[in-house]
Amino acid sequence: MKKIINNDIVRLVVSRLKKRYGNEMVTSLRHSNPWELLVATMLSAQSQDSQVNKITPKMFKRYRTVTDFALLKPVELQRYIKTLGLYRNKSKNIINAARSIKKNFNGKVPNSMEGMLMLPGVGRKTANVVLANAFGIHDGIAIDTHCITVSNRLFLLDTKDPEKIEAELMKYVKRSDWGNITHLFIALGRDVCTARRKFCGECVLRDICPSSTERS
Repeated sequence: MKKIINNDIVRLVVSRLKKRYGNEMVTSLRHSNPWELLVATMLSAQSQDSQVNKITPKMFKRYRTVTDFALLKPVELQRYIKTLGLYRNKSKNIINAARSIKKNFNGKVPNSMEGMLMLPGVGRKTANVVLANAFGIHDGIAIDTHCITVSNRLFLLDTKDPEKIEAELMKYVKRSDWGNITHLFIALGRDVCTARRKFCGECVLRDICPSSTERS
């Protein structure tokens, strides 16, 4: 595979995806404050947002604050999230993140990349989602499996390493679109560019995508 990433192609991709899916997209994870978004994002790892949205309303009604979660035992939280993958590790990380926030950040979710990465179970993807959607801060680009698939099929990148993809896209995507590009790629990935099958005839990028089976 030969990379074709450049300012012109990225600009064209973003422009077309905005016309198809919207100018300003946001996370589909339901939340009412930064802490709820952090929890929902941690739960979404290897799980669909729709699955997470089914369980969080009841959980957030029972446990409302960072302190509520910090006082939990993992088995208590697992009752709410056991339908999700990796639920045991997720329960431990969420509780430990709550305790870290209480201890190190006065009970408030940190609004910096440095602070977010101090929290147990939080990597750059989760940090970027929370910073962009809860605080309007764009320190990077959240890279999920859809972003990896789309980036490689477009020949923008030749790697499945999320950090390498993020670093490369940050060079070519306007900073004002760092939060948006994630959701645009996710929308495309869910719509027509799925991991298992491509529906190139329905894709707005079919005439410029090197992996496309349809050119008209």
